[in-house]
Amino acid sequence: MKKTHLTETRFINLELSQPILRGLKEAGFDYCTPIQDRSLPIALRDRDVAGQAQTGTGKTASFLLATFQRLLNDSSEKKKYPRAIILAPTRELAIQIHKDAVQLGKHLNFNLALIYGGTDYQKQLKMVQTNVDIIIATPGRIIDFYRQKAFSLNHIQVMVLDEADRMFDMGFIKEIRYLLNRMPSAEKRLNLLFSATLSFKVSELAYEHMYQPVMVKIESEEVTSTSIKQSAYCPANDQKIPLLLGLMATHAPERCIIFVNTKRNAEKLEGYLAANGYKSALLSGDVAQDKRQRLLADFQASKVTVMIATDVAARGLHIPDVSHVFNYDLPQDAEDYVHRIGRTARFGAEGEAISFICEDYAYSMPDIEDYIGQKVPVGRITLDLLPEIKKPTPKAARKPYAKRARPENKSRHIQSKENENT
Repeated sequence: MKKTHLTETRFINLELSQPILRGLKEAGFDYCTPIQDRSLPIALRDRDVAGQAQTGTGKTASFLLATFQRLLNDSSEKKKYPRAIILAPTRELAIQIHKDAVQLGKHLNFNLALIYGGTDYQKQLKMVQTNVDIIIATPGRIIDFYRQKAFSLNHIQVMVLDEADRMFDMGFIKEIRYLLNRMPSAEKRLNLLFSATLSFKVSELAYEHMYQPVMVKIESEEVTSTSIKQSAYCPANDQKIPLLLGLMATHAPERCIIFVNTKRNAEKLEGYLAANGYKSALLSGDVAQDKRQRLLADFQASKVTVMIATDVAARGLHIPDVSHVFNYDLPQDAEDYVHRIGRTARFGAEGEAISFICEDYAYSMPDIEDYIGQKVPVGRITLDLLPEIKKPTPKAARKPYAKRARPENKSRHIQSKENENT
């Protein structure tokens, strides 16, 4: 996949300290993306920024670098903790931000706390009670800890709100306002808000809880990245699985994500892929957090190169070298289409997004095309794209009936003894 420098601005030309520049260099970052080029010079001068840019354009590094530099500039002898809080709508995004913070801040003496629901309650509680510089958290659990008085928000110097539009979508805005209202006043801290869209609701939040924020919008003629080649096919429902397997054989993706709308479809697809020689990871909302992290780690390490996912994976996952995204089911929300295909072609790379306009979800395509402002080319389904496929072994066949019958035999035996006693 081809990668390009998206601006001519280099990080070494910005007001960043040497330990930060060392972390950037070792991570392979030299040139800024457009959102970094526009937002970092403002944030590094302690001005609030509300930034809008497409997914996968480097927003995370923008606010991490500004946060690091602000805390490094703190010259007070006795520091009070925590000093910065970064809020994300999903645990996957929080985990990814923490991973990026560890990588970019490896030469900084900052203590990081990663706080999210679903696991490690006591461990996270103890962590947040220590001298933590930066808390990276989802809203629910961090409010839980705050109400237990596990930490104070009185000394926050940097507040970051990532994927602000998603916070509204997921109903977290009351929790966000609860936290913001308990921090020092907006003019006493650096406030950074980033979002895929600066809608009226998001802009209102920015003006309400930030201090004279500078609005930075990275506009594009297309809602979707021009680095993504989009195409679609119109299969009958019984053609979807053969067509998917045919396209995977034709395109031979380095690493791909297949999006479905329901867990039932995901499990069905996982079985067919396994029967036809593809090992896949299945990521849905009810997968336990520790298992979810193992699956993501295997996918990122290319131990598994195919991921089947519901929309839980559409945002917040920064996985390099995803060459293809397949919309096996079209999303029912046009905006979700943009976030799904945004898993490929990240940071200037090129990628491909292929969608199925099937019998069940065909009605979504007109809304998607209206939203992205372009027609998605429709390809012809040829016979070579519909190979003979193997069906998965039925689950019932894997569990011999004799094993399930034992309790019945036992109960009949007890019944016969009772009859004898009678």
